[in-house]
Amino acid sequence: MSDVSTRGDATAAGRRPRPRAALPALCLTQITSWGVVYYAFPVLNPDITAATGWSPAATTAAFSAALLVSALAGIRVGRILDAHGPRRVMTLGSAAGITGLVLVATAPNLPQFVAGWLLAGLAMAATFYQPAFAAVTRWYAPDHVRALTTVTLAGGLASTVFAPLTAQLAAHFSWRHTYLILAAVLAALTLPAHALALRGPWPPAPPPPAASPATARGIARSGTFVLLAAALTLSAFAMYAVVVTVVPLLLERGYTTGQAAWVLGLGGLGQTLGRTLYAALARRTRPAARAVGLVGLGGLSTLAFALIPGPYALLAAVAVTAGTVRGNLTLLQATAITDRWGTTHYGRLSGLLAAPTITASALAPFAGTALAAPLGGYPHLFAVLAAISAIAALTAHRTTPRREKVPGEGVTAPEPTRRLPGRCRR
Repeated sequence: MSDVSTRGDATAAGRRPRPRAALPALCLTQITSWGVVYYAFPVLNPDITAATGWSPAATTAAFSAALLVSALAGIRVGRILDAHGPRRVMTLGSAAGITGLVLVATAPNLPQFVAGWLLAGLAMAATFYQPAFAAVTRWYAPDHVRALTTVTLAGGLASTVFAPLTAQLAAHFSWRHTYLILAAVLAALTLPAHALALRGPWPPAPPPPAASPATARGIARSGTFVLLAAALTLSAFAMYAVVVTVVPLLLERGYTTGQAAWVLGLGGLGQTLGRTLYAALARRTRPAARAVGLVGLGGLSTLAFALIPGPYALLAAVAVTAGTVRGNLTLLQATAITDRWGTTHYGRLSGLLAAPTITASALAPFAGTALAAPLGGYPHLFAVLAAISAIAALTAHRTTPRREKVPGEGVTAPEPTRRLPGRCRR
C-alpha cells in the first residue's frame, strides 16, 4: 500500500500505476503553456508591428515557423514519449519555451525574433496537447477519454484567461515587457509542475488489438490513416487561420483591441463547454460520422464570422459556438488513433498524425494574413476557410477502417470493435 501511495495510484480493478498529481498538473500547464506561448501572440502582434516597423506578414511568418518546427519535432517527441514517458520531455519543453519568449521579448531585430520563435516551436512540441495526451492515454487507459476531456477542459480556458490578461498587460506595458511578464508566469507554473508532478512509473505499451496491423508503420501507410490525416489537416488549417485572424477581422470592422481579445477569449470558453459534451457524443456516434459532423459545423461557424458584421453580442455568441466546435475537434483528434487502432503505438502514431495538422496550423496564420488583402478583406478570407472545412468534412466520411490490405504488412485490418468511451473495466 505504501508503495502505491508514493509511486502513484493503482487499483485492483486493473488501472495502471500513475502519479497522483499528474492530471491536475497537466491541466495547469496546458492552460499556461497554450495561453502564454500561443494565445498571447494574436493579441500582441498589432503592438509588435506598430512598435518595431516589422510587417505583420513577417512577424506572423515567425510564429508560423514555430508551429512548423513543432510539427517536425513532434514525430521524434512521440517516439520518446512511447519509450520514456512525459516528465523529462515536458520539463525541458518548459525551459525552451521560457528561453524562447525571452529571446522574442528582447529581440533588437527580426532575425533574433525569428530565432526566439523557432525555440518556442520546440517548446510547443514538448508541452502542448500531444505529450499531455500521450501521458493521459497511457496512464489512464481504459478511462482515458474522461481524463483527456478533463485536460482539454482546462486547456480550453487558455485563451479565456490569457487573451484578456495579455490585453490588460499590453495596456500598461510595452509588448516586450508584457512577454517578459508572461515568460515569468510560464516559469513559475510549468517548470515545477512538469518536473515534480510527472514522476512515476511509465507503464509498458499494451499489445495491439487482435488481427490489426502490428506496427505503427503499417497503420500509417493504410488508406484510412492517410484520409484521416488529410481531413484533420484541412480542418486544422481552417481552424487555426480563424483563431489567429479573428482579432484583425474585428479590428477591420471597427471594434477595439480589447473587444477583439474578449471575442478570442470567449472562443476558449466555448471550447470548455464543447469538451463537456464530447464523451456523450462519442457514445452515440461512430468515429467517421463524428468527424464529418464536427468538421462541418466548424465550417458553418467560420462562415458565420464571414457573414455577420455585428452587433458585438451576436459576434460573441458566434465565438462561443465556434469554440464549442473547436473544443470537440481537439478531442476528436486526441481519440482518433485509439478509436480506430487502440493505444499500442499511440505516441508515435499521434506524432505522425499531428505532423501534417500542425504543419497546416503553422502555415495558416501566415497564409491567412497574406491572403486577406488579395481576397478583398478578412470576411472573404473566412468564407474561403469555410469552404476548406467543407472539403475536410467530405474527406472525413471515408475514415472508418475496413477490411483493407495494409501496405507492407500482409495482414488485413478489420473494422475495430466499437468501445464506449469513459467506462471502466469491471
